[in-house]
Amino acid sequence: MNTPSRPSTYSISELAKEFDITTRTIRFYEDKGLLTPQRKGQTRVYSPADRTKLKLILRGKRLGFSLEESRDIIEMYSPGQNNEQQLKALINHVRSRKATLQQQLHDIELMMLDLQESEQRCIDALQEMGVTDT
Repeated sequence: MNTPSRPSTYSISELAKEFDITTRTIRFYEDKGLLTPQRKGQTRVYSPADRTKLKLILRGKRLGFSLEESRDIIEMYSPGQNNEQQLKALINHVRSRKATLQQQLHDIELMMLDLQESEQRCIDALQEMGVTDT
């Protein structure tokens, strides 16, 4: 059974379409030095490695990592090498992000309780005044 092969290069519009982002976003990552496509005249030509980097940048963004954090982790990768340092760094970033989100979740839960209590006090005060439509 033949499996479709991946292209050896990608255009900016192909990557934008595949990842559902704008070409402007890809150029932004280029300007930040995260992607370095080849050039054929004015045309950008992205390699499979560029595609993988873009995928990792977008995953890092979804996880709440800064571009600098994503860059640091991506730059640690060495194909064919033991990437223990990269994996440990990624684990540390993930754990840190999880701790931050847990704290934010706790803060939101407390805020929701405060809002519910405030709302109920207002409803009770209105009821004491004889107002029934709240």
